[in-house]
Amino acid sequence: MTSTEIPKLLVRIERFPIAGAFTISRGAKTEAVTVVAEASRDGHIGRGECVPYPRYRETPEATLATLEAMREAVARGLDRQMLQAALPAGAARNALDCALIDLEAKSRGERAWTLLGRPEPGPCVTAFTISLASSETMAAATAKAAHRPLLKIKLGGDGDQARIAAVRRAAPTSELIVDANEAWTPANLEQNLGACAEAGVTLVEQPLPAGQDEMLATIRRRIAVCADESVHDRASLEGLRARYDAVNIKLDKTGGLTEALAMADAARALGFEIMVGCMVGSSLAMAPAMLLTPQARFVDLDGPLLLAHDREGGLRYEGSLVYPPEPELWG
Repeated sequence: MTSTEIPKLLVRIERFPIAGAFTISRGAKTEAVTVVAEASRDGHIGRGECVPYPRYRETPEATLATLEAMREAVARGLDRQMLQAALPAGAARNALDCALIDLEAKSRGERAWTLLGRPEPGPCVTAFTISLASSETMAAATAKAAHRPLLKIKLGGDGDQARIAAVRRAAPTSELIVDANEAWTPANLEQNLGACAEAGVTLVEQPLPAGQDEMLATIRRRIAVCADESVHDRASLEGLRARYDAVNIKLDKTGGLTEALAMADAARALGFEIMVGCMVGSSLAMAPAMLLTPQARFVDLDGPLLLAHDREGGLRYEGSLVYPPEPELWG
């Protein structure tokens, strides 16, 4: 297809209030601050959303500036393959990568999974997150969500054994995954893993700080352990094989769906199980990640469920069941 119009790129910051607060070991927040990229050509608009993350030294303002600097390259015909070399992995590249895929799919009149040669995603169960708090507060929050089949429990160090025991009592039939967000230490690692095993937890995510997780290779892991902050893209996979059983693939870490799909293929070839994860954002941020769900053992795309309100025309959620996006939203 020959374009008759110079491609344009618009970017903006958007804010979505969180229902209550979202709390992990590094702190709490009450709103999701996202950056949206819109690439347009010949009457078609492709969109992508990213969530800049301070843990990776990202801010919405710097991400916005990075994307604004790409306007000339987009106007010259930058495509998603060229983008991989033009920007490093991270939130900014994610927003533009997803926008370019969406634009290409809409320009061709086909769904993104067909465009990318991937299986069509179907409805799948997403985890629902219980924020870090006292064991009593977490038990109360868990009791309200105990009907959900998969819960993701945020832990934070001291008191985690009591927290996970209280959560399990409050949700006796839910599958539990735990996310420590780098808050455990070599001194309490095995004790905390043991408490999770006793509570019937299926998976523990990022117990030790990235770069300080060597101990995971030397202990007997009683339950599966998943890398999050320790893994970003394909280049970070090989060195983690002795330490982790699974990897959490997030588009804001990989720098977009293009690298995320390649990373999922590489991770499976190395024997890792796959978790598809997210930052707290709107349905526009979750929609591209749905293309990874056919390969995933765990899906954690509950960002919109944690917001006071999602964007209009967002993903369809029925309880914990999330459906693939309609083309008006993305792809």
